[in-house]
Amino acid sequence: MLPSIIGKYSLIFGLIISFPILYYSTTDFKKIGTINSKIFSFSFLQLLFVLISFISLIISFVISDFSNETVFNNSHTTKPLFYKIAGTWGNHEGSLLLWLLVLTLFIFIFIITSQKQSKNYRVLTILFQQIIILGFFVFVVQTSNPFTEIFPPPKEGLGLNPILQDPALAIHPPILYLGYVGASIIFSSALSATITNNISSTWAAHIKKWTYVSWVFLSLGILLGSIWAYYELGWGGFWFWDPVENVSLMPWLALTTLIHCLIVLEKRSQLKSWVIILSIATFTLSMSGTFLVRSGILNSVHTFANDPERGLYILTFLFVLILLSLIIFFFFNSNKKDKVAGKFFLVSKDTGILINNWFMMYFLSVVLIGTVYPIFLDVISSEKISVGPPFYHKLIVPFLIPFLIIMAIAPRLTWIKSVIVEKKQLIIYLLISIFLSIAIVVKLETNFLVNTILLGSSFYLFFITVKDFFISKTRNYSQKISHLGFSLLILSILLNNFFSSEIITNIKIDEVYSDGKTKIFLEKVEKQKRENYDSIVGHFQITDQNQKVEFFKPELRIYNQPITVTSEADIKTNFFYDKFLVINVVQNQNYFNLRYQEKPFMMWIWFSVILISFGGILNLVILRNEK
Repeated sequence: MLPSIIGKYSLIFGLIISFPILYYSTTDFKKIGTINSKIFSFSFLQLLFVLISFISLIISFVISDFSNETVFNNSHTTKPLFYKIAGTWGNHEGSLLLWLLVLTLFIFIFIITSQKQSKNYRVLTILFQQIIILGFFVFVVQTSNPFTEIFPPPKEGLGLNPILQDPALAIHPPILYLGYVGASIIFSSALSATITNNISSTWAAHIKKWTYVSWVFLSLGILLGSIWAYYELGWGGFWFWDPVENVSLMPWLALTTLIHCLIVLEKRSQLKSWVIILSIATFTLSMSGTFLVRSGILNSVHTFANDPERGLYILTFLFVLILLSLIIFFFFNSNKKDKVAGKFFLVSKDTGILINNWFMMYFLSVVLIGTVYPIFLDVISSEKISVGPPFYHKLIVPFLIPFLIIMAIAPRLTWIKSVIVEKKQLIIYLLISIFLSIAIVVKLETNFLVNTILLGSSFYLFFITVKDFFISKTRNYSQKISHLGFSLLILSILLNNFFSSEIITNIKIDEVYSDGKTKIFLEKVEKQKRENYDSIVGHFQITDQNQKVEFFKPELRIYNQPITVTSEADIKTNFFYDKFLVINVVQNQNYFNLRYQEKPFMMWIWFSVILISFGGILNLVILRNEK
């Protein structure tokens, strides 16, 4: 019980320290001189107390202290040590404490790294960030305290949801939260810069670092979530437009747009209002995602909580923050008409960025409507609907085509006013892309017009980015790498969608299934006993049309606490495609239901997101060296 007691009172002390930080931040504003050293000292103390509280919760999980209600609900004695530690943030209360830890860490880092910025700007940023921190402190202590006690303490816990006991999902929340919380620094900084009339190219260069940090972590967090969904959920897909997937995608879209706006702001002192609105929108979307996940409104394998009181608190807190930010924007923004240093000429890099920004806002709007419309419909009419992939595909795909073409051409243009150079090469690449896509679409006998244009624009972006990466004389390697990664991502997803194949059938031991191209033989089934689950392993031989034989061992796992059955796919991966096999038991029969898929370019999808993220990391290194 001692770690829980230490954690509980450390959390309360951290909450109390918020008030002197708010006081000194308010009184220090407009004073001449350097920032009050007490703000630094109290921020460090606050970080220290939250860190002690979080470590105490980890210790409580490791020693299986079931007098702690959070540990009791999410752990048990037979769970492996790694998942005991991961269970700390694999639940509602622990994940909010982790969020609070990252909030206090990031504002402390901001204080240290922003010493060259103006004093009033720094003090206001600390003030706004501390308001957010105080809101989360109250939320955790009042509605989501991870140190609630049970007396008498039970001898055994209920355990963690088995599908969450996975290495990818164990590190997914911390990385995703680093992205979300980075958005809070951008939000506070933008409000502070608006009040102090500091939205400038210098400020853009400063805040761009935080934007890239948030963007990189959010990209990697989404990647880990997709990888987990691919091999753990048993349906063989990596993105299903699930509402909880969408709430992480929306801030990523806003952040990506914000990065490009900051580039224009830094180069040409334009799009100031865009930058402010996107800074507010990014954090708002991050908070909205928290509300949707924590309130229990969404029904998803990713969600933890089902408590309307928690959801109401977050919704109220979010409303206050949005109202505050809008008041500041309309009363203090001196760039309402976005007075610019010059015109936007039709053929220029800044115009290309602006046009694609509008496309990104459209994509964001589609995802937002598809996510929240079923919720509002349920509230208004009690009618339940689900918005699936067809909705997003029909609305996004037509606008994705010009987006990809502009993305291919715009980086080649110059600022302010430009001309399109190497026109013959661009036309040749376009013709090659169209002919290649026609050959693929004709072979597939699918929708000719849309798929030809979509695939052709994807090939075109890929060819142009590859050419620019290896041949172009410009040295903006971070942009080239990220754009190359994005072109590879879109192309890999399309080819994966076009060329994937699937077999779903029932089979029993010693039986062979054949569809003329693929033979599937279930040789035997064996039972194995593991530390916290029993396993039923199927031994399959799969022969392809080239008579190549491969052996698969998919599993059914029966976890002991809580008693849950999960399917574990066996995936054979190579450079060009994945072979994916998963099984389930057919009730009251001697058959197993199997799903066998051949999915091309899966490795390239994962690699492309890593490439996109690496471009952001490289930009951070470059910005640090320019410091």
